[in-house]
Amino acid sequence: MTVYTEIESPVGPLLLVGVKNRDGGLRLASLSMAGQRTAPEIGASWNADTAAFAEVVRQLREYFAGTRTEFELDYAVAGSDFQRRIWDALDTIPHGTTSTYGALAAHLGLPRDRVQALGAAIGANPLLIVRPCHRVVGADGSMRGYAGGVERKQWLLAAEGAIAPLLV
Repeated sequence: MTVYTEIESPVGPLLLVGVKNRDGGLRLASLSMAGQRTAPEIGASWNADTAAFAEVVRQLREYFAGTRTEFELDYAVAGSDFQRRIWDALDTIPHGTTSTYGALAAHLGLPRDRVQALGAAIGANPLLIVRPCHRVVGADGSMRGYAGGVERKQWLLAAEGAIAPLLV
């Protein structure tokens, strides 16, 4: 059964989508931001279930408060073997740091001609924030595309201490 809830966060509204196990446990399938180009739309057969996401919400609140640096959640993520390999590698980028597309490709043993495919896989990450695709930047430190918007990427990196806070 697919369930969802919407919550407010410092980076705007978040849509959480999960799959309930037979035992009532939840596997998080998607975490998206309002206005995200790849955000799912709430399906007619989905059930609103705020209680099912209590643990996800608790961990997100801790992250936004600066007291959590890693997420401990069950994921229900589809995707190709290549995408899942890239997504798993994102989890190895420590909180408060960044990596580059090239460095991530080298870490995975991918040839240079696969960096664009790596970027596409990162862009297809369905679990923003909890699977830290925001920690991947351009070789020159520039903020390359982010499904939730470059401004949110900058906010997340500044909140983690990976970049200087932006002056408004």
